[in-house]
Order: sequence, then structure tokens, then C-alpha cells
Amino acid sequence: MPEQTTFDLRSHPHRRYNPLTRDWVLVSPHRTQRPWQGHIEPLPEDVRPRYDADCYLCPGNARSGGLRNPVYTGTYAFDNDFPALHPVSTAGSVIDGNLLRAEPEAGTCRVICYSPRHDLTLAGMSRAEIQRVVDTWTEQYAELGAKAHVRCVQIFENRGAMMGASNPHPHGQVWASASVTNELRRELDAEVEYHASHSSCLLCDYAALESTRRERVVCANEHFIVVVPFWAVWPFETLVLGRRHTGGLDQLSIEERSGLADVLGDVTARYDALFGVPFPYTMGWHQRPTDGDEHVSHHLHAHFYPPLLRSATVRKFMVGFELLGTPQRDITPESAAGRMREVRAAR
Repeated sequence: MPEQTTFDLRSHPHRRYNPLTRDWVLVSPHRTQRPWQGHIEPLPEDVRPRYDADCYLCPGNARSGGLRNPVYTGTYAFDNDFPALHPVSTAGSVIDGNLLRAEPEAGTCRVICYSPRHDLTLAGMSRAEIQRVVDTWTEQYAELGAKAHVRCVQIFENRGAMMGASNPHPHGQVWASASVTNELRRELDAEVEYHASHSSCLLCDYAALESTRRERVVCANEHFIVVVPFWAVWPFETLVLGRRHTGGLDQLSIEERSGLADVLGDVTARYDALFGVPFPYTMGWHQRPTDGDEHVSHHLHAHFYPPLLRSATVRKFMVGFELLGTPQRDITPESAAGRMREVRAAR
């Protein structure tokens, strides 16, 4: 029988529980010692002008759908020229036996240009500029959420060609759908169950715990805290949490929006400083559904999911055991948070 050793999160293989999704992630910290002989991504070039005459998102330019942008000077939101959803759905459904089922889905898709400058990212924008982005997110959530056919407003950003972004101009998207998305529904169910069991909010409790532990905190201020969550799957994944319990961006005060702009600029600048290039990621907000229910258990938060593993040229892929079994990571959340804390944000 093998000799018993004391369990150590920093060196022994183990699995961690995600209370938001009620899934597990396998953590194998000992594997960081193995040599890397896998795929190496080429270093991206990010030398861009302030204005690009060929960019379909720059002010005054023609878009890919044929319409022309106004000469906007701040943020600019417009209906996506090639939307994944349409406001009016078709009638009917398909049910074939016990297994095959399909139904129409209505919705609205929009694009939000963060800045008229082609060469910026959130990391390079001022707090006031990022706050205008936060204000636009808030306005879009309120406007689209008030529509009769909308029950869920998903605000997100794909940053970088590695993440499928077709244009480097600083922008994000809003998809407002008639049904609540899978990931948000899973979180809502977990939050309701936790509140019923503990008479408190899951993410309020988690924000308080991480504020005390500190080892996974990346940056924080009076209103928001950014952590590499204990259950993180992606190597440098982060979770943005409000310190006050709110269900959506529309419930934030002006001071909280300013605080949110501050941490968003901070964490994105740390990403860039850590890897030396504009950092690729998918980022998105999980807000309460706009289906008429209060969803008092839900706590406003955002996820950053970056794909880089060890450097700007080594990418994390979900393959093999992870696709067929359980997600797995080698770099511990504590190690990733420590690296992000230590690097100086270039702001």
C-alpha cells in the first residue's frame, strides 16, 4: 500500500468544485514541470493606426453590410448587420419522437464600438472612457431587456483573432434572446439552491472569503474585486465581482460604475503586461434575466476566459480527457493570481 502523504493543493493532483456550475475541474500542479513540445502560436502584430480607412467599424466608414457609420466620437452601438437572431421568430416547432426537438428563437444582436480609435483596447483606455463603455452596456441591457421578446441579455467581447474576432477595432457584442442561456441558467439554479440552504448569496459569500484569503485576488477597489476563482478552468481565467449585491449593471451607482471601469482597465492591462501583447480573451457579463422574475439570488459578475497557457505563444486547448471527461489545468489558480498581482499594470 502506498505511503500516506499530507494533501497539498500546490503539488498534488486533485479536483476542485465550482459551486456556480456544480461541476468539477481536475488540477494537476505537478505537470508544470513537463517540457512543452506542442503547438506554438505565432506572435501577433498589433501595430495599428488611430484610424483605418479599411475598417468597417471606424467612424464614417462603410460597414460590411453596406450601411455607413456616423462620425461617432464616443461609444457607438448598432444592430449587427449579420445577426445570429431576428426579432420576429417563425411559428411552429419540431418534435420527432422522444429525442428530436427544435423550436424557433427570437432575439436581437448588436455591436458596441468602445472607441472611435482603431488602435485602442480596454487596457489602453482611460477610466472615463471605460466608464462610457460600462454606461453603454447598461443602456443596452435596459433597452433590450424591456422588449417583449427578450428574456436574457448577454453582453460579451471576443478580443483577438485567436478568439475569433474578425476585426481588431475595440468592440463587443450584445445578444438578447427569447430564452435564458445555458450557462446563466446553470448559475441561476445553483444560486437559488445555495440561498435556500445558507440564507445568503453564493457570490457575496465568495467575494467576502476571497477578500479575506487574498491569495487569489488580482486587483480590487471599494466596489469590485477581481479574482482567479478557486475552481478556474482556464489558466488565467478571472471573475469580476461586485462587493454589493446587485443583479445587473442597471442597479450600479455612478460611483460603482466608476469603480468597475477602474478594475476592468486594471485587469486587462495586467493581462497585456504579463504576456507582452494585446491579450486575447472572451469576456462576458452574467446579469439577471429580463423575464419578469426578480431573481433575488443572482449576483452580477463577469467572466474573463483567456486561452494562453504559459506564454504569448502557447495556447490552451480543450482536448482528449477534457472533452470526454473533466476539464483539467496544470497552473494552479493561486499561482496564476500571484503572477497577475506581481506584474505591473501598464496604465
